[in-house]
Amino acid sequence: MDRRAWILFGLLAAVWGSSYLFIKVGLDDLSPGMVVFTRTLLAALVLLPAAAKLGALGGLRERLGPIFLLAAVQVAAPFLLITFGEEHISSSLAGILVASAPIWTALLAIWVDQDERSHGFGLAGVVLGMVGVVLLLGVDAGGGAAAIAGGLMVVLASLGYALGAFHLKRRFSDVAPVGVGAATMGATALLTAPLGLATAPGSLPGVGAMSAVAALGILGTGVAFWIFYFLIASVGPAKATLVAYVAPGFAVVYGVTLLGERFTIGTAAGLVLIVGGSWLAAEGRLPRPVARARARRAALARVEAR
Repeated sequence: MDRRAWILFGLLAAVWGSSYLFIKVGLDDLSPGMVVFTRTLLAALVLLPAAAKLGALGGLRERLGPIFLLAAVQVAAPFLLITFGEEHISSSLAGILVASAPIWTALLAIWVDQDERSHGFGLAGVVLGMVGVVLLLGVDAGGGAAAIAGGLMVVLASLGYALGAFHLKRRFSDVAPVGVGAATMGATALLTAPLGLATAPGSLPGVGAMSAVAALGILGTGVAFWIFYFLIASVGPAKATLVAYVAPGFAVVYGVTLLGERFTIGTAAGLVLIVGGSWLAAEGRLPRPVARARARRAALARVEAR
C-alpha cells in the first residue's frame, strides 16, 4: 500500500466508525425509520450517478428481484435493527457488536456454503467472538432488559449482513461492486420510505440531528463506499477489507470522547474478543493463497456491511 492508500484506509475506518455516533445524534429528533430512509436516500444520490458514469449498472435491470431481496436482508433490516438498537445502547457498544458479522458467516457456512467453512484457528475465532458478544450483552450493556434487547438487535443486524453475503456471492459475483452497492442503496431507500415518511417529525428537526443524518448518508455511507471500492481496485480486497477490524476502535473513541459514553474493562475485553475472533474466523490465520481466494469471495459481501 502506498501513502495515498494508507491515507484513504485510515479515512475510511474513521468515517465508518463515526456512523454509530451520527445515528445516536440523529435519534435525538428523528425516528429510526426516518434516519435509515434519509441515510440510504442520500447514499443512493451519491452512488447512483457515479455508478452510471462508470457503466457499472449494466446487467442489473433483469435482476431487480434479487436486488430488492439483497437490499431487504443486508441493508434495510440491519440498518433498522442497528438504529432501533441504539435507542437503548451506546453508539460505541453498537460499533463493537456489528463487528461480529464474520462470526455469523462462519457459523452459517456449515450449512450454506462449504467453501466458507472455518477450520482450526477459524473455529477458535468463532468461539472467542461468541464469548465477546455474551460478555458485552451480559456484563457491559447496562440498562436492564431494554439494553439487552437493543444489543440483540445489533447482533441480529450482523446476522443480516452474513445472510446477505451468501446471496451476494451467488447472484452478483459477476457484477461491478459499485453498481451493486448503488442499486442496493436505491432499493433500500424505496423499501424504507413508507416507514420513514410515516414517522416523520411533526416539526423541523434540530440542526444537530439534521447535520448528523446528512453526514451519515453522504459521508458515512455514500462517500465511504466509494473509497472502499477504490481501495479494492487499487490494493486488493484482502487489504481493503481489513478496515472492518479498525472501524470499531474509532466507534469507541467517538462515543467515549464526544458523547461521554463509559468505557469499562468489559468493553475493552469484548472489543478484543469480537474483533480478534472475527479476524480469525474470516481469514486471519489462513495460508496466503487460501486467504487471497477467500478474500476475493468475501469482498463483495462486506461492501454492504457499513
